[in-house]
Formats: sequence, structure tokens, C-alpha cells
Amino acid sequence: MTPTLHHYLTVSAILFTIGVFGIFLNRKNVITILMSIELMLLAVNVNLVAFSAHHGDVLGQIFTFFVLTVAAAEAAIGLAIVVTFFRNRATINVEEIDQLKG
Repeated sequence: MTPTLHHYLTVSAILFTIGVFGIFLNRKNVITILMSIELMLLAVNVNLVAFSAHHGDVLGQIFTFFVLTVAAAEAAIGLAIVVTFFRNRATINVEEIDQLKG
């Protein structure tokens, strides 16, 4: 049995749902929120590659590289902000991030 487009879309929907639940259920830890966003971007990449392979076009696979670039930049910048905040405040609680104002 070979995987069809439906199988890839199902996996993508499951990954996206886990990412959404990760954001909504755990709003206290910044690292969990960043990982959930990465899961959602991974689901988008699976969709792009699956539709690209299904239609025989490489445009979706090329666009996936741009999404991966954005995901890498988001992870690097987000982690740098979290590390800096942890050094200053000794916590990564999302509710205390509003103290950075002013």
C-alpha cells in the first residue's frame, strides 16, 4: 500500500492540530509556544510537498525552502529573545514578558 495524498493531508492535519493545541493549552512557557509554531509550519510544509508531488510541479517544494528559512529565522530570533529574557528575569513565563515595556 503506497501513501496517497489523503494520507499526507491527514498527517499534516494532525500535526497542525497538535500545534494549535500546544499554543492554546500551554500559554505559560515560551519554548512550548515556539515548538508549537514550528509544528504548525511543519504541517504547512508537508501540505506543500504533498500537493507538489501530487500535481507533478516543483513550485510547492521550492516554496517549502522559503518556509523552512522563515522557520529557522523564527526559531533563532525567538530563542535569542528567550535566552536574553531568562538572563534578565530568571523566568520564561509568558505572563511576565509584558514587563519589557518602556
